[in-house]
Amino acid sequence: MNKWDKPACDIEQIGTMEQASLKELEAAAAIARRGTFRAAAIDLGMSTTALSHTIGRLEAGLGVRLFNRTTRSVSLTDAGRIFVQQVAPSLQDLHAALDLVRSQRETPSGTIRINAAPFAARAIISPLVLEFLRRYPDMNVDIVTEGKMVDIVKDGFDLGVRVASLVPSDMIAVSLGRPQRHAVVGSPEYFEQHGKPVVPPDLLNHRCIRVRLPDGSLFRWRFEKDGEQVQIDVRGPLALDEASLTRTAVLEGAGVGYIFEQDILSEIEAGRVIRILEDWTPPYPGLCLYYPGRRNLSAGVRAFLELARELSRPTAG
Repeated sequence: MNKWDKPACDIEQIGTMEQASLKELEAAAAIARRGTFRAAAIDLGMSTTALSHTIGRLEAGLGVRLFNRTTRSVSLTDAGRIFVQQVAPSLQDLHAALDLVRSQRETPSGTIRINAAPFAARAIISPLVLEFLRRYPDMNVDIVTEGKMVDIVKDGFDLGVRVASLVPSDMIAVSLGRPQRHAVVGSPEYFEQHGKPVVPPDLLNHRCIRVRLPDGSLFRWRFEKDGEQVQIDVRGPLALDEASLTRTAVLEGAGVGYIFEQDILSEIEAGRVIRILEDWTPPYPGLCLYYPGRRNLSAGVRAFLELARELSRPTAG
């Protein structure tokens, strides 16, 4: 009988945890959580080749195949499913214990993993993250940007960053203070040729750069003035899902864009683009850091949260 063909019905038939290193256990849990070797390797900070070798050593030591692999997909075997179900809670307890011990350090060290929307990552990188690294040189920050919401606990993140309205109700939120705002912009050349919209419905007569959301749908541009709310399903030959691409298209005169203010403000101030409908784009509640309340926070995470609170406080004068 091939060693991979052994039936599995109980964890004792797989082997004991003493046969596997912590690195190997974390590797198996990461692949099960993320669904691909590539994504798990990114989470673990290693190459896919190294991860494959690590899993190979674990499977050889246990004498059972944990994952079915094809060129396109990875799935748990029955033995792998039992193994991960048994091991994952123990890994969580172990990491919680390590975090609790690290929290007693006077000088924070280690890595903080943050999941953020792309625009949110751009908003926090300079005022918060870089200042944190200057203050705490023994710390590392690993930011993963994703448009869609993720379960930060399940996916192994310490913190998330999203607009206030999207923070899950079971999380503790820390406001980053500054409200968010959109800007509707176009190049001087575009408006010279096509004229400027005066009210939001005028956009229906313009070439607009459409915004594609993470779920694949097209975003309806939102406006508000004096209590009146308007949503416009704009038209245009170009749909993009990344703000930097929209910014480039606007600068090239391709049409009118709907962009987060902080991503285009320098171009507005320099006159490279012209802002329109400003009185229809009021600010709204800004970004929040969030984290699970039941987890023991490491010294590094606590220091990061305290710096976020410090920087979000209004300055006197």
